[in-house]
Amino acid sequence: MGRRQRQSKRSWQTWLMLLIIPFAWVGQSQVKAKLREPQAILVLGGAAEREHFAADFARQHPDLEVWVSSGTNPEYAQWLFQEADIASNRVHLDYRAVDTVTNFTTVVEDLKQDGVESVYLVTSDYHMRRAAIIAQIVLGRHDIAFQPISVPSGESQSEPLVRGIRDGARAVFWVFTGQTGSSWREMLSKR
Repeated sequence: MGRRQRQSKRSWQTWLMLLIIPFAWVGQSQVKAKLREPQAILVLGGAAEREHFAADFARQHPDLEVWVSSGTNPEYAQWLFQEADIASNRVHLDYRAVDTVTNFTTVVEDLKQDGVESVYLVTSDYHMRRAAIIAQIVLGRHDIAFQPISVPSGESQSEPLVRGIRDGARAVFWVFTGQTGSSWREMLSKR
């Protein structure tokens, strides 16, 4: 085998490995999601119907704590869960997130410290693809599996894939740097 053929074969093998690794990672995390029973409910803020759904869902799962990341105002959220007979010590309201990427990056350490290894991920149906991409990266980085629970929204289609790719890239950036790029996004939008 000539030098050129060996280089071509190595190049092809490298590209094949670069393709296989992400699929293997996603596959193993999906297996974990099936094997691990969720220990908490993670609700992404952005629409009140997500919290309404989560309150009903929490009633059906009385042993699970509920984490709401930047949802409705605290008074409304507390009232909503109280009306659903969800004990206040089961509900964690967190308002640090400013977007979907930070919905995950701001609470993942808290979940890990609580010993959570698997969550139900609650968000709107049109938002789930992007949320799942980010969850795969951020929660996966901390070995937390997730099972998606889509809230019907009446939207006819999912968000554009490009938003998921963009936020997936931001999540990868966070894994390597600890920064989400949200402050850059704000800075650029002011221009």
